Amino acid sequence: MAKWGEGDPRWIVEERADATNVNNWHWTERDASNWSMDKLKTLFLAVRVQNEEGKCEVTEVNKLDGEASINNRKGKLIFFYEWSIKLNWTEFTQGMILPTLNGESVDPTGQPALKTEERKAKSAPSKTQARPVGVKIPTCKITLRDTFLTSPEELYRVFTTQELVQAFTHAPAMLEADKGGKFHLVDGNVTGEFTDLVPEKHIVMKWRFKSWPEGHFATITLTFSDKNGETELCMEGRGIPAPEEERTRQGWQRYYFEGIKQTFGYGARLF
Repeated sequence: MAKWGEGDPRWIVEERADATNVNNWHWTERDASNWSMDKLKTLFLAVRVQNEEGKCEVTEVNKLDGEASINNRKGKLIFFYEWSIKLNWTEFTQGMILPTLNGESVDPTGQPALKTEERKAKSAPSKTQARPVGVKIPTCKITLRDTFLTSPEELYRVFTTQELVQAFTHAPAMLEADKGGKFHLVDGNVTGEFTDLVPEKHIVMKWRFKSWPEGHFATITLTFSDKNGETELCMEGRGIPAPEEERTRQGWQRYYFEGIKQTFGYGARLF
């Protein structure tokens, strides 16, 4: 410790008649709650995430309770804060189709909402046939990966040959393994369309369970990788309805991956 009168003059503390806090040596505190509240609202309402599946954005700061303060001691800033925050948000993804009248929304009772001009004129709804528009539903992504004791060529054939598909699903199937070709599997409980096929490399398809919202399809991508005579298969599913995530994952694991291995022996190693 420096002797009295020595040392850095910035940190010399002495009694002052005017009570000046020299160089912020003593603890000071300032309430920053109001400023922080306005700043947090501005930041949250600017949050928006978007990708190829859709977008999600914060629409309202529903709850913002708490406090914040800024403190100074020996010229060092110290911050304290505690907040309880609730946000309202909206997710937009490609989803199920619901009918509307002339492109207008439909209220919960099923009656079409009329435009302001139509209400004023009390005109009858147009007889034009209703046009469907997309209504958004929450979706998710799933990924499965496994190794099959066969070549990419043979495993690709399993997914694109009708007789082989019927063999591992143990049910009638109909498929056209071409771009734009349709497929109906497991007595029509699984349907879809092939959108891209590269032999031995990958298969991309629109895919859905019968129980999903009408008109909603997930995008399934199967990627085949050669691993020294074996094949690593990666399945990626995008646009899966959120409530169907676990069911879809288990269905692919059981009826596709395990079904193929058990039917064709692609899971047994011979020594």
